[in-house]
Amino acid sequence: MSLFPTEMESERLRYERLHPDEFDVDELYEYVHAGAPGIDEITKYVTWDSHQHPKESFDWVEHCGEQFDDGVAATYALRPTEGDRAGELAGFAGIHPDWDRRLAVFGAWLRKPFWGRGYSGERAARMLEFAFDRLDLEMVAVAHDPDNEQSRRAIEKYVERFGGRKEGRIRNDIVIDDEPRDSIRYSISRAEWERNRD
Repeated sequence: MSLFPTEMESERLRYERLHPDEFDVDELYEYVHAGAPGIDEITKYVTWDSHQHPKESFDWVEHCGEQFDDGVAATYALRPTEGDRAGELAGFAGIHPDWDRRLAVFGAWLRKPFWGRGYSGERAARMLEFAFDRLDLEMVAVAHDPDNEQSRRAIEKYVERFGGRKEGRIRNDIVIDDEPRDSIRYSISRAEWERNRD
């Protein structure tokens, strides 16, 4: 039995756990290796680098599988269920609960062909439901690099929709390219979400 569901769905997306029992490492490596289309734009503002060889992809899938099995965190592959790219790997969504603080931290990234389709907000709505209804947490937090305008716009849109707030700048919160960077953090409480859920 698992604490996290192995699969979920929302209006246009399917969520499949990232786990070595089900996920094809070659598919991941195809999209995240150095030189893959759009990878430099994707990794510019995230805390991981493009993969230099398939073993890096293998190790990440193994790590995510262990976290899932241990109830530490869940990472899901996102796949559209309709349209011209139905079934294709669009990106990933993660949830990292801090059980003592009754808090979940969200993370996500999408491949460039899937930017601008509203998937970030749809994913956030589904993951908020998961965090509050299934995991019984009280707060969700999400952050972005201060220079990442695309993430800022997407996050602010769904944070406003669900009644959350911008907490502010956290200095030296993340490391990108071996350099400490600030982050901009937002939060949504269970009460705010319940007042604004659809």
